[in-house]
Amino acid sequence: MDDHENASTENLAVNIEKRNKTIIQTSIIGIIANFLLAAGKAVAGLIANSIAIVLDAVNNLTDAISSIVTIIGAKLSAKAPNKRFPLGYGRVEYISTLVVAGIVFFAGGTALVESIKKIIHPETPEYSLVTIILIIAAIIVKIGLSIFYRARGKKVKSGALTASGADAFYDAILSSSVLVSAIVFMIWHVSLEAYVGIIIAGFILKAAVEMILDSLTDILGGRPERDLTLKVKEIIMREPEILGAYDLIINNYGTGKNYASVHIELPDNMPVFQVDKITRHVELNVFKETGVILTGVGVYSYNTRDSEAAAMRTAITNKVLEHDWALQVHGFYVDYETKVIRFDVVIHFGIKSKEALEILHKDAEELYPDYDFMIVTDVDISDL
Repeated sequence: MDDHENASTENLAVNIEKRNKTIIQTSIIGIIANFLLAAGKAVAGLIANSIAIVLDAVNNLTDAISSIVTIIGAKLSAKAPNKRFPLGYGRVEYISTLVVAGIVFFAGGTALVESIKKIIHPETPEYSLVTIILIIAAIIVKIGLSIFYRARGKKVKSGALTASGADAFYDAILSSSVLVSAIVFMIWHVSLEAYVGIIIAGFILKAAVEMILDSLTDILGGRPERDLTLKVKEIIMREPEILGAYDLIINNYGTGKNYASVHIELPDNMPVFQVDKITRHVELNVFKETGVILTGVGVYSYNTRDSEAAAMRTAITNKVLEHDWALQVHGFYVDYETKVIRFDVVIHFGIKSKEALEILHKDAEELYPDYDFMIVTDVDISDL
């Protein structure tokens, strides 16, 4: 590893450390704010005999617990790699986001159950001006926390902070519904808080389910971001000798920890020492500009000695792309000595590989019956 790579690695480590520090500081602020809100609302709710305010207090308490979970996740994700986990603990943060989502889901479910109970067994609340002022203050604080969480979450790309920001926003809506219910009761003596609680609980549960699905996508390995894959390929294609970049696979092991492999297409007359030089140059540039570590760079060769291979490539490509499930042809090479043509085809998820291969072999053999074919079907893993 040269000086440039060392510098880039050190910068990445510093950025990750700053990121974790930001997450922890933001979460601590959230913990303090939510504990204070929960305590104040609990007292006000018990005095006013209001199930809505008590549930709002419980919801703030779950937010404080969520922030504690976020801090634990950030601490664990920053642990150094070891023999058991050589790529580090970065994915722990995705699990912490899932835990936060579970807490939000619990809060929504609790609100729904308690609201239904109050419809079946209604109680008369006793709101006062102090109660109204407290609810308004809580709404302002929650809106401020939501903006703060989301801004910090976007800045450091933290799913846990973003999830907490969304939760804080829904808390503000919930508190607003409680405020409206209190005002309606004070003016018209009609209690709506239980019914409003059911509606808000539905929104909270919906947000929790969306957070859970997003977390599972990260844990299971969802499709990499389009902007990132296109950026990596654009950097690779800056090298004039590279005809194409294909089969890009990016595995994420936490924010700032992306490991990838790719195939590049080079002339068939290029010496190995030059291939080595180009691949190392590509690896360094991709890492410096995106933080993605190319752990493997495979090579396809393309014919350079005659124009016949180019014509054959065009004919087969046109034939293959007549099928709507065929997305791309690459890695094309004609071996005149063995009479073998080899190429890869990226296929849509809607067709099975075996079925696609049968059709592709038939098409190719109709065009060039004197040749054997080595065809590989690739999965549509990243944007082309």
